[in-house]
Amino acid sequence: MAKKLDLNKTVYELTKEYPELINIMAELGFTEITKKAMLRSVGKMMTIPRGAKMKNIPMTNIVTSLMRQGFELVGEMPDLATAAQPEEKDTATGHSPESRTEQIKSYLNRLGKGEALEDVRADFVREFGEVEASEIMQAEQELLKGGTPLSEVQRLCDLHSALFHGSTTEERRANAEKEVKASILRQQAQKEEDKSAPAQTNNTDKNARAAALEMVVGHPLYTFAKENKKLSELLKIFKESREASLIPSIRELSIHYARKGDLLYPLLKVKYGITGPSDVMWTVDDEIRDELGFLAGETEHDEEWNSRLDAVLTRAEEMIYKEQNILFPICADNFTEEEWYGIYQDSKDYAVCLGVAQERWEEAENAMVTTATGPEGEIVMPGGHLTIEQLTALLNTIPMEISFVDTDNINRFFNEGPKVFKRPSMAIDRDVFSCHPPKIEPMVRQIIDDFRNNRRDDVSVWMDKGGRTMLVKYMAVREKTGMYIGTVELVQDMEFAKEHFLGNKA
Repeated sequence: MAKKLDLNKTVYELTKEYPELINIMAELGFTEITKKAMLRSVGKMMTIPRGAKMKNIPMTNIVTSLMRQGFELVGEMPDLATAAQPEEKDTATGHSPESRTEQIKSYLNRLGKGEALEDVRADFVREFGEVEASEIMQAEQELLKGGTPLSEVQRLCDLHSALFHGSTTEERRANAEKEVKASILRQQAQKEEDKSAPAQTNNTDKNARAAALEMVVGHPLYTFAKENKKLSELLKIFKESREASLIPSIRELSIHYARKGDLLYPLLKVKYGITGPSDVMWTVDDEIRDELGFLAGETEHDEEWNSRLDAVLTRAEEMIYKEQNILFPICADNFTEEEWYGIYQDSKDYAVCLGVAQERWEEAENAMVTTATGPEGEIVMPGGHLTIEQLTALLNTIPMEISFVDTDNINRFFNEGPKVFKRPSMAIDRDVFSCHPPKIEPMVRQIIDDFRNNRRDDVSVWMDKGGRTMLVKYMAVREKTGMYIGTVELVQDMEFAKEHFLGNKA
């Protein structure tokens, strides 16, 4: 007898009815479904057709797989027509592409069609020689703009790295100490010239800047590079020993990824219009972290478990390569000193990662100055009046993490103090959507849109974070007339309530 699966029901409802759906959907590309917190929160708002649209997973693949598993689909059927594919490029030998970017895209398209990596790489070596990391990023961005689904670019991300591995000009400095020293000398010699004309730089300049910054004690790139070195050593030891006790230490890479996601990706995307890292790398980071978390929770370490573990650790190794040879040079080439100072200060809010404690960056410490306040006075409100100092202290005393986003979706205020959900000061005056990973952004957009259009006034999300129960409450902020003027997010640790009620029961 066929199992009836109603496409109008939420993913959460369906998995409660048919638990086997979790593995089926995960194999189709809905990797977040294996994480209980995501299933209980986003899963309660998401249907399969809607999720497929957001993740660019063809419904034909989903329908075919579900029917093969014995399900009978009921409810409103979505449009199964496939999206138009981007125009193909001529890759015939003997014809040069119109630009280097177009030529790189042609190799990526061949990989996307399933052509063997070694065949494509052989043509690349023969016809192209070497490539700049920024050109790879540009080609990926143009594929996305041309209609290639984000999920497809993410799927090919590791293949892209394997194709160009050893051929990027940045990589020449990664394995040679003398090249690092030469890079520092070039960077110092060109420092004054770069101040007057920073916009046009070649790949050697990016290479030099990244190498130089990684040598500055306490600089964010210094810390990122040290963590990558530590992770590489840890992965090598695990491969040789297969010691399961090392997995918790390897999982600390999530702290490293969180700092990238909060401090590097959004700045590149919002201020500099460089969307590749945030669109592709950020999601790959999440997939690596989530897969490691899922595997760590499994008790049976069979052949499939070991195969999945090897695969995700390989992805982690490839991410180290992408950071060192693509992400860090791009950041070094674009970020200002003031922005690096801000990243350094915000990094202090994060836990120690892989035993690499953040060291003091003297230049940043000396450069940070306190902005002068205006004339002393009070803020008068209907309920009373407070000085700025009193209001600030009051907001910081409330036992919640408070964030306010205005009607234009811009972050305007975070209260101070340590936070479970990091809110770097550099995110102030930035688009709120840029501060969330791609998989969360659709939910944030939906909530704010509902508030703006009076469909809802609040949304509560319960989740486990670091072994503690947290309540995240989103509320529409409205004037007395009811006009929407923003959204407030309140994060509260609810362990005290559990202790109170469980204690009373005892």
